[in-house]
Amino acid sequence: MSNLKNDRFIKALLRQPVDRTPVWIMRQAGRYLPEYREVRAQAGDFMTLCSTPELACEVTLQPLRRFQLDAAILFSDILTIPDAMGLGLYFSEGEGPKFKTTINNANDIEQLIIPDPADKLSYVTDAVSLIRKELNGDVPLIGFAGSPWTLATYMVEGGSSKTFSKIKAMLFEDPASAHTLMAKLADSVALYLNAQIEAGAQAVMVFDSWGGALTTPHYKEFSLAYMQRIVDQLIREKDGQQIPVILFTKGGGMWLQDIANTGCNAVGLDWSVDINLARQQIGDNVALQGNMDPAIMATNADVIKQEVARILAEFGAGNGHVFNLGHGITPNITPENVKTLVDAVHDISAQYHT
Repeated sequence: MSNLKNDRFIKALLRQPVDRTPVWIMRQAGRYLPEYREVRAQAGDFMTLCSTPELACEVTLQPLRRFQLDAAILFSDILTIPDAMGLGLYFSEGEGPKFKTTINNANDIEQLIIPDPADKLSYVTDAVSLIRKELNGDVPLIGFAGSPWTLATYMVEGGSSKTFSKIKAMLFEDPASAHTLMAKLADSVALYLNAQIEAGAQAVMVFDSWGGALTTPHYKEFSLAYMQRIVDQLIREKDGQQIPVILFTKGGGMWLQDIANTGCNAVGLDWSVDINLARQQIGDNVALQGNMDPAIMATNADVIKQEVARILAEFGAGNGHVFNLGHGITPNITPENVKTLVDAVHDISAQYHT
């Protein structure tokens, strides 16, 4: 199938037989690791860490030195595209991402340029190439981007938001401008993910972190339609290997069938979804990725193993499951608990694969 020493993750995404259920963890390169915190301090600030390929490579590889993970994920941020569009991304300590410039009206949207990844985002593709080289075929590398809707929320609100009042007002009052914004973002994301694939990413994931904040009609019109537009433009095969695509809408449990119908290879599930029901609904068409509650990582080894066993049993025997948390790992977790999780997935899942 490939020159990968461990291709479980790719095979599972393509719903092919594997010996064990593969596992990786959203935000696996992150603040819960002391070695990450050291490199982050050395970088001085988060954007320097993201935009220095050698540092991004180092933190991408850190979790793989500790745990038997089945995939690496590029260390970057979903907001690199709006930053490349000229909005001036910065991070305030304890407050998360902010933009110096926000999008307020149709004129602001008209001014936005679709960034050329080779120009404004070359630090990302350089990191991808470097990571791919350093991995040396041990495990596959996942590239990623934020969904158009999720990116737009930050661009219009100026940072993270609890209510999304400004952007939702745009959807209701000026849908034409909202569509123009989403279309520019979708085309930017497609170019960006294709550049990551050309640089060596072996699977790609779209994070629709805030899709669950929308009404069903708005989700379909302003989030899903533009993820579909991305999927339609992606490179799906390179060097004779398929490049699987994962779509993940946090809070998207009621739209699984619609997400599966985009032509993606896998649907990410948050922890509110019953994985057994999800498999009955869409598991014949796509793989499923998920979906342990990240809060369990703050408990103990016995609880973690029990929950791993429960989720694996809920999915049941057969192919097409990538084990993951239902959202990103939080900074307060001990690395020992991550090792417990990864080892438990591999140990317990063997019985479900003959």
